[in-house]
Amino acid sequence: MDAISVIRTKRDGGRLTDAQIDWVVAAYTRGEVADEQMSALAMAVLLNGMDRAEIARWTAAMIASGERMDFSALPRPTADKHSTGGVGDKITLPLTPLLAACGAAVPQLSGRGLGHTGGTLDKLESIPGWRSEVTRAEMAAFLRDPGCVICAATEDLAPADRKLYRLRDVTGTVESIPLIASSIMSKKIAEGTGALVLDVKVGTGAFMKEFADARELAATMVSLGEDHGVRTSALITGMSTPLGRTAGNALEVREAVEVLAGGGPADVVELTLALAREALDLAGLTAADPAKALADGSAMDRWRRLVTAHGGDPDAPLPAARERHVLTAEATGVVTRVDAYAVGVAAWRLGAGRTRKEDPVQPGAGVELHARPGDRITAGSPLLTLHTDTPERFGYALQALDGGVTIAPDPAGFTPEPLILDRVG
Repeated sequence: MDAISVIRTKRDGGRLTDAQIDWVVAAYTRGEVADEQMSALAMAVLLNGMDRAEIARWTAAMIASGERMDFSALPRPTADKHSTGGVGDKITLPLTPLLAACGAAVPQLSGRGLGHTGGTLDKLESIPGWRSEVTRAEMAAFLRDPGCVICAATEDLAPADRKLYRLRDVTGTVESIPLIASSIMSKKIAEGTGALVLDVKVGTGAFMKEFADARELAATMVSLGEDHGVRTSALITGMSTPLGRTAGNALEVREAVEVLAGGGPADVVELTLALAREALDLAGLTAADPAKALADGSAMDRWRRLVTAHGGDPDAPLPAARERHVLTAEATGVVTRVDAYAVGVAAWRLGAGRTRKEDPVQPGAGVELHARPGDRITAGSPLLTLHTDTPERFGYALQALDGGVTIAPDPAGFTPEPLILDRVG
């Protein structure tokens, strides 16, 4: 077997055999296939695609490049969720303890933000004392009590994906649906969950801008889950408007805690409960009532135990930015658009995100929304509040927001886009 023949097969529109896929993924992980050769293969996949059997085998080869966790000895079923990323997407924070309160064990492996999309670990690390790196033994212990964990993936979990992900990022091959789906699902399957619900975002603030592409990605990932013995479904959700009323690390933690306390923005509550019901059904916990677990405080109790298990202090004040700038409405009317991408870029420029993986983030930086599509607003009243420790960033953030909010004086018949657009699985 050699890399050139594998590249030529896909370059010429052929399908890769199981043996070719197994060999090239393993050889690339070992360093026997060069980056430039894998770059050429990734571009051929981007241009010519893969069929379902090829994607399933590619995913299996990436899983086989490392270890696969096994939580079958736990006394409760495992369930997890993955989001394709967006602006203000703090759903993992309330959803994880909520699922645990409903009887699931939740092995949530998460990542850090890059660019305009936030990262779950960055949000949680704004909690004083929170530790995202945990050992395999600690992870198993957390899944017994408090019944959930939110941590960084270990180096031995799908190492082929980690290597290929970096390569795709610099070779213009990120957009390939087979490579996106296999990247996400190889890690989630290797993580050892028995049930998985996917939140596939679509819109200006999402990776997928078009509904058809989002649906194709969702269907591909659901198929991959089922092919590998993981009960999987997906919700396709809108991300042209930020989720909730905050984008930023500590700001989003505060909002997530409000949801766990029985309040919070309606869209965050809606999506948290919808994903919870999907995950619980997949896990066989059909009698559980996630709305009741939010209302009676049991989800909040799991949250506090989760924070404590990770070394954090659930009662400690969250960091706050030293400087604020309030952007006011220029007209009276109804807000018809708050562009998620504009808000995400503004939060990033304020210090909430990073350009490179090694960059630090400001825990208190971000954007707070005082109005969302459908809300009536008066000229001169607060529209957005920008938070940062470095006020020289305000100008760059305001540039990103220029034209990002639309206020119509009389938007006859305007209704905001629904949050949940479709279900797959």
